[in-house]
Amino acid sequence: MNEELHERIREVVASVPEGTVSTYGDVAARAGASTPRLVGRVLAEDGHDLPWHRILRADGTPAPHLASEQLARLREEGVAADGGRVDLRRFRWRPQ
Repeated sequence: MNEELHERIREVVASVPEGTVSTYGDVAARAGASTPRLVGRVLAEDGHDLPWHRILRADGTPAPHLASEQLARLREEGVAADGGRVDLRRFRWRPQ
């Protein structure tokens, strides 16, 4: 992955507003990445200063190894999760 794509992914993640969520696929599409896996890679390696908790799987579930912390952070922002799943129809960020 080149540095430009890396930075575009970071910019998209940083732009997801509080109280909303996005999916790995949404971020990949907005950043021009070929696969959502690249978004996960950037967040794992260089996402500590980003609102990583706002990025979910396509089905609205958090990363399994971070689920407790991710859902707690989302709850603090007013994003509800029913059974460990966020309702993407309600909370998904849809930029203009």
